[in-house]
Amino acid sequence: MKIVLRLFRIVHGLMAALFACAAVMLIIIASRIGWQAFAGGLDSAAAQSIIEAVGLLAAAVVALQIAETITEEEVIRAADISAPTRVRRFLSRFFVVVIVSLAIEGLVATFKAIHEAPSQLPYAAALIVSVGVLLASWGVFVRFNRFAEELEPEAMAEAKSEDEKLKQ
Repeated sequence: MKIVLRLFRIVHGLMAALFACAAVMLIIIASRIGWQAFAGGLDSAAAQSIIEAVGLLAAAVVALQIAETITEEEVIRAADISAPTRVRRFLSRFFVVVIVSLAIEGLVATFKAIHEAPSQLPYAAALIVSVGVLLASWGVFVRFNRFAEELEPEAMAEAKSEDEKLKQ
């Protein structure tokens, strides 16, 4: 069984490395788009390019945060995500990144739609509304999960002790 668990840690490490590589590639592409916009002249086309670069950077943040979360939770801690505390912490880290990135993407889509295709505004609005729904759902989840944590205070203590692995 230890061999299987070690194999899972290796696969998680590989996945985290691939997410980090994807983030670096997105950063490079966004930098190139931004530089081309700057070099091409500061006009409305350049502004659209910069907005596109911001969207790519938001995607890069998501990829990098996923890589960090996988590395910390699955490789370094080798945490078992079964206790309510661990689930809340894992999902909260993920939701913060996803919600912020989707909100940025919604703003990018709104700016793009306003300047290029106003018929796309309902889709941008739907994206922003979905961010609000995700945020509210996350709040409800955290609230309900808090009650479960009160039933298992030892799980919170165990999760905090696992955090020491990251400080070493």
